[in-house]
Amino acid sequence: MSRKDRGIVYSTDHGRVCPECGKPTDKCRCGTGSAADSGAVQGPVHVRRSTKGRRGKTVSVVSGLQLSTVELAELARELKQRCGTGGTAKNNVIEIQGDHIETLVALLRARGFDAK
Repeated sequence: MSRKDRGIVYSTDHGRVCPECGKPTDKCRCGTGSAADSGAVQGPVHVRRSTKGRRGKTVSVVSGLQLSTVELAELARELKQRCGTGGTAKNNVIEIQGDHIETLVALLRARGFDAK
């Protein structure tokens, strides 16, 4: 087996990769990558406070979301607007600047998530 035939071993550029076609799941054309994401059972969503690696600045971290990249970005946008602050969404984790644990749990429960 040549080096080229082995496929991607590790990459931070793509995130999840479809096992059939080898493309990122948001660009998958064969349907197995997107079906795997949408068929996932939504477990509990964890909201926690974190200061690690941020020079003491607090962020609220929402993890455990089983959403597509587009849905994750849309949810992050709504949460940032409701909290009136900045943040980011990547790798199925949403980070909201500041300590907004109670607000985020209430908003996520209103949207039907099992937030803890």
